[in-house]
Amino acid sequence: MFNICYNCGEYRVDKLIEPGGPYAVCPVCGHQHPFRQLPLLIVAGASGAGKSAAGQRLLGKIEEVVLLEGDLLWRPEFNRPLEKYNDFFETWLRLCKNVAQVGRPVVLFNAGAIPENVEPCVERRYFSEIHYLALVCDDDLLAQRLQKRSNWRGFDAPAVIKRNIEFNQWFKANAGQTSPAIELLDTSRTSVEETAQQVAGWIRGKVLG
Repeated sequence: MFNICYNCGEYRVDKLIEPGGPYAVCPVCGHQHPFRQLPLLIVAGASGAGKSAAGQRLLGKIEEVVLLEGDLLWRPEFNRPLEKYNDFFETWLRLCKNVAQVGRPVVLFNAGAIPENVEPCVERRYFSEIHYLALVCDDDLLAQRLQKRSNWRGFDAPAVIKRNIEFNQWFKANAGQTSPAIELLDTSRTSVEETAQQVAGWIRGKVLG
């Protein structure tokens, strides 16, 4: 939306943020673009932890926010782990920024949307703050969930299961050490409906205070 300056026509992602408006200030001509600087909420976690299942249960039931599934924009060219998937997350933040201009915060469900991948993005400046929640579960349960998925998805491959178990363990070990910290929700002993209710409670707590 306002990456292109309305005044001079230059495309600049790195606009300066003037909190008094708030305004996104064009670094070329100084034009002030008024915009809504809302929080962004992220629900992360390894595949099989329960993100997508909870998100699907919340569709149409929580109107304070806009729910988006991160896999919608995934393309092979985004698979650049050495760059911390920067192009992927810049694209998502750009989309979330524009969607938020309707006046409702976005909740993004995506496995790898962790602070070290998201916070360095240039588009990060357009959000007042970003809140992170990661769904985790017992490792053996995670493996069982992945093995039950349809074969065409490829999640039953031993290497994929191992990688997701390690990611699940990473959240448990590092959630409190990231900046900002990641809050954890253990889904090991709760139903999908109960997990969805807990995620909804977390969302409303961040949005409504």
